[in-house]
Amino acid sequence: MPKYDKLVRDLIPSLIEKSGSKAVVKRIENAELEQHLLVKLQEEISEYNATTTEQQAKEELADVMEVIFALAKLKGITGEELETFRLEKCGKRGGFEQGIFLVEVHE
Repeated sequence: MPKYDKLVRDLIPSLIEKSGSKAVVKRIENAELEQHLLVKLQEEISEYNATTTEQQAKEELADVMEVIFALAKLKGITGEELETFRLEKCGKRGGFEQGIFLVEVHE
């Protein structure tokens, strides 16, 4: 029987059960959940780095976003608040669309 010891999406246990297998799970929260979400974020970023198609990239970026929203929720921040803050910061400091790479600053 494979052992996973990792955070999974909420519906994974029921999908496993529907396939005829038995999922053994436990619930985690607070600091332990945050720790595992950070591990999951690194996992999803690694999976994004390995993508070779646009569809794979969309799927992995959606996973990254899901983990970020879960981290925000742990801190009491809604998805809407996060998006509002992102847009405000983008308005003040810009985004990353132009690919500007700062080499150095001369005083």
